[in-house]
Amino acid sequence: MSISSAHKPLGKQVTGSPHTLSPIVELNVGGEMYTTTLSTLKKHPGSKLAEMFTGQPKLRTDSEGRFFIDRPGTYFKYILEYLRSNQVPTQCIQDVYKEALFYDIEPLIKQLEDSPQIFGELVARKQFLARVPNYSENIELMIRIARAEAVASRRSSVIVCVVRTEEDAARCQDALNSLDMDKKSVVKFGPWKAAPSISDLLDCIQMDVEAKGYKISFQPHVAEKGFRFKSHDFFYKFLFTWW
Repeated sequence: MSISSAHKPLGKQVTGSPHTLSPIVELNVGGEMYTTTLSTLKKHPGSKLAEMFTGQPKLRTDSEGRFFIDRPGTYFKYILEYLRSNQVPTQCIQDVYKEALFYDIEPLIKQLEDSPQIFGELVARKQFLARVPNYSENIELMIRIARAEAVASRRSSVIVCVVRTEEDAARCQDALNSLDMDKKSVVKFGPWKAAPSISDLLDCIQMDVEAKGYKISFQPHVAEKGFRFKSHDFFYKFLFTWW
């Protein structure tokens, strides 16, 4: 005696024969609704997106029976546009790139990496910062110092020493010792072996701290007595504004 196939439970993982999957697919991507074809989703067989709909569906459904993908739905439209017509997005490049990486759509990833935005970030800026010792750790240290000094204050500041060469580092040592004697915390960046200048690194520091949600600016640190050179060549004050 055969048993008729039961209703697929809502919000559960979909099971059953792959032949029951409709050629028209309704999706709920992070709350955004999309309708497309199965062939579009499987256009690049090696991608994670194609694997989601190959064989037995590997996704859960929402209350309306749509396949649910827990990713930002806003940018999925650009993924679909590419799958449908090979159109490479020109908007929200950084965000679409993250989604292309998640869905592992290799042709789209490569084309986005050729865009000025991604190329500049991955090949130029990130490669430079990789040559600045302890760059990421120093960014976090700056933030910790600024937060520690923010009690009952509208602003707090962090002194940063930026040296591009070993010679500059040696020239700064007396000043660093003097600041240490005065119990002033200094975050030191460099030296590095790459073309970008001190001003380029300062821009990177500001960019990466602001990317974490902080309001920040910088200015040359005013020279104090005992400094044997123009301190503004190497010492800067980063100002965090809290309110």
